[in-house]
Amino acid sequence: MPIGIITNVGAIFLGGIVGALSGEHMSDEFKTGLNMAFSICSICMGIYAIAPLKNLAAVIFAVIIGTSLGILLHLGNAINRGAQGMQHFISRFIKGPSQLDQKLFETTLVTIIVLFCASGTGIYGTLTEGINGDATILISKSILDFFCAIIFGANLGAVVSLIAVPQFVILMIIFLLAQFIVPLTTPDMIRDFKAAGGVLMLASGFRITKIEMFPTGDMIPIMLVIMPISWLWTTVIMPVIH
Repeated sequence: MPIGIITNVGAIFLGGIVGALSGEHMSDEFKTGLNMAFSICSICMGIYAIAPLKNLAAVIFAVIIGTSLGILLHLGNAINRGAQGMQHFISRFIKGPSQLDQKLFETTLVTIIVLFCASGTGIYGTLTEGINGDATILISKSILDFFCAIIFGANLGAVVSLIAVPQFVILMIIFLLAQFIVPLTTPDMIRDFKAAGGVLMLASGFRITKIEMFPTGDMIPIMLVIMPISWLWTTVIMPVIH
């Protein structure tokens, strides 16, 4: 049983519902303050994940190549359309926050989809649970995700709870593939992988605070290319350099 995945998905679903129901009772000052707090948490977690990396050059190449792939494939636009579809579906049953600008709504929703579904911590935690059943990482992540979902739900409405659906699908696929993926990895590859996830978390934190609107949706392929690039750098390029 993927206990960690179920816990994480349940935390986001419940957090989104709680936020949507209690949002009208929260002041704008309170919601803005907590939003900033969670953005700095995302930035801190990103820095923490990046710090132990092994091959900086491999991570940089992965960021450039992965982002380029995302832009060429218009992945960010596809996620935008998915976010709009989620909002249209939920609006049939629950009225969303009418005071929120549509463009701001979409950009924020895309940011938290990436934050919840494609974080390095979440994917690494899922790989860990899939290979040895240890759900500790995902359960710990669920605590922060629950409170994040409450605040985002207060701002965006119940549509936040629907992010649990694509998250469940993505994490379950990774969970089922873990027994094939993990034996092919090395500790250095895992460190670089977590660092790449940290880059995404940093970009999400900057985007939430509106410091810089990084194309986080287009940056998701970073998580797909980092391990092969890390392996290539360690086994092929480094021996040649040295």
